[in-house]
Amino acid sequence: MIDLKQHPIIQQYIIWNRFGDLLGMDFKVEKKGHVLYTMMINKEHLATPFAAHGGSVAALIDAALGVACLTEVCEEMKVVSTVNLTISFLNPAHKDDVLTADARVTKSGKRILFVEGKVTNQKGELVATASATMNAYPVSKISEKVF
Repeated sequence: MIDLKQHPIIQQYIIWNRFGDLLGMDFKVEKKGHVLYTMMINKEHLATPFAAHGGSVAALIDAALGVACLTEVCEEMKVVSTVNLTISFLNPAHKDDVLTADARVTKSGKRILFVEGKVTNQKGELVATASATMNAYPVSKISEKVF
């Protein structure tokens, strides 16, 4: 098996994901179905003088959950989209915190995947937990010219 981050579908995701670039996110594929996504909280993420907007944290965990699922299905030439995302915010993220979202697929079917994750800061404090349902579908539905 190739390094999944080098898979053509995941490489195309990296190119297309301008929102991830805007927020300063990056990821590492631990193994199929398991991804670590990181983001440093800077002034653009803040909702108050000290705390990050929940949408920043939600974007991080949604990205991690989605890419964890993408690593499950990319070898079948499929991509994923979020159907449902449930998130619980447990502690604030502060300016200069480095957040890590740890996402793992819990169940993978032909079209529907279930995934769970958590976000921690550099001190190991739990910032948020989340679960999602993802839909997998052929990459040809988004563009026949890509692959």
